[in-house]
Amino acid sequence: MAYRYRVDLQMFAGEKTEKATPKKRQDTRKKGQVAKSMEVSGASVLLAAFFCILFFGGYMRDRTVRLFTDVYINRLSMDVTKDNVMLLFGQYGIEILLLLAPLFIAVFIIALIANYLQVGFLLTGDPLKMKFSKIDPIKGFKNIFSMRSLVEFLKSVIKLTIIGFLVYTTIWAAREGFSSLSTKGPDMIFHFVADITVSLGFKIAVGLMILAVLDYLYQRFDYEKNIRMSKQDIKDEYKKMEGDPLIKGKIRERQRRMALQRMMQEIPNADVIITNPTHFAVAIKYDGSAMEAPQVLAKGQDFMALRIKEIAKEHGIMTMENKPLARALYQRSEIGDFIPGDLFQAVAEVLAYVYKLKGKAK
Repeated sequence: MAYRYRVDLQMFAGEKTEKATPKKRQDTRKKGQVAKSMEVSGASVLLAAFFCILFFGGYMRDRTVRLFTDVYINRLSMDVTKDNVMLLFGQYGIEILLLLAPLFIAVFIIALIANYLQVGFLLTGDPLKMKFSKIDPIKGFKNIFSMRSLVEFLKSVIKLTIIGFLVYTTIWAAREGFSSLSTKGPDMIFHFVADITVSLGFKIAVGLMILAVLDYLYQRFDYEKNIRMSKQDIKDEYKKMEGDPLIKGKIRERQRRMALQRMMQEIPNADVIITNPTHFAVAIKYDGSAMEAPQVLAKGQDFMALRIKEIAKEHGIMTMENKPLARALYQRSEIGDFIPGDLFQAVAEVLAYVYKLKGKAK
């Protein structure tokens, strides 16, 4: 029964039920693993493209007409030579760039904004590294039949359904306009087709944007689920960041012993040991030419106080009993500190008495 209980605890500790720590999030971000939906970028770019066509449609139409009419107006009598043809292609290349420049700029800026709003500024080459795990056939087979693959398939079906429905309803609503195109001139036909195209483009872009928002929410949920950690993972991460608690405890213990040893070595330099007499002992030193106030060289309680008095006795350091002063010095001062200002008078009286006994009237 106890063995089964222990196994259950180990299994529970291995379950990834905890939210990812900031360090885990940072590590996965460095590897390029972020919550990102490609549908958001695609829908945003499509919407930006049709907005650009809507606002710069006249500019693009004039540039297109000028590009096609230029041959008939200015190039029919041109000599066909290598230099002339190269110059003509260069000029037409510039015209095409100027024609498409608003569209390219708008799409580029919106793509950057959509990507930044999702993942912020991220520049990493880790996903481009060659990894043999990427060509693992077993892992690839599992990915084909994974939940993510099913979601991607359903997303594609929904996308095609939305686009098909919008195309059908838009064309069906404009069926009377299509039937009357044979009676209209080229300019009217162009305007009709342009209106249908822009309207359909906006409808598809808005529909895909709604789908993109839902996909982004799913990507965030899936990302949070994939980076979850077990309780053991959190403990291991803490050990790596802060060090093993057992090792840190040993280091602190060794530091305490070294500090204690240094403190004991300073006791022979003290002028007086103020005691409780059994519970506290504080070693005081004062050098008027080098110190602004008396300094605490060592302090201890119970066994440590007894040890301080023994060392003082071995080196001929005078011990003075003053219960309230010993307790106050022990509680309110640390080793190496100067004594508190309100205790100057009491300590000065003790030192004066010690100097008098030693014949060092100061």
